[in-house]
Amino acid sequence: MHLSGSGILLYCIVGATVLIYLPFLVVGYSRLKLGYDQSAPRAMFDQLPPYAQRATWAHQNSFETFIIFSAAALMAYVTGQNSTLAIGCAIAFVIARVFYSVFYILNIPLGRSLMFAIGSLSTGTLFVLSLSSVSG
Repeated sequence: MHLSGSGILLYCIVGATVLIYLPFLVVGYSRLKLGYDQSAPRAMFDQLPPYAQRATWAHQNSFETFIIFSAAALMAYVTGQNSTLAIGCAIAFVIARVFYSVFYILNIPLGRSLMFAIGSLSTGTLFVLSLSSVSG
């Protein structure tokens, strides 16, 4: 199977969607260990171990960054950004988000911040590439 550059952009959006929920698997595991209270699942937050609290924050941040990344990747798709740079940025975002969650859960702040920066730079680059193709 051969993917075009625009196909890779779409797969990266799907990958980023899946990555939103990976940190939540850690949260779910911790909730089960504590005795999941289905009537008040969010009330358990203060009882979660620190790694599960960080996993919750990684999960929430994944939603926040996904909104911006998906807009940038869709703009790149619509404007026909098939360059190596555009595709590399989309892939870099997905990889950075994997490591972002891992570093957040393991409490490695410098690694987490570096991955956040890489993801943000990748997203910003997609915006710039898309806008430059329609403005000139």
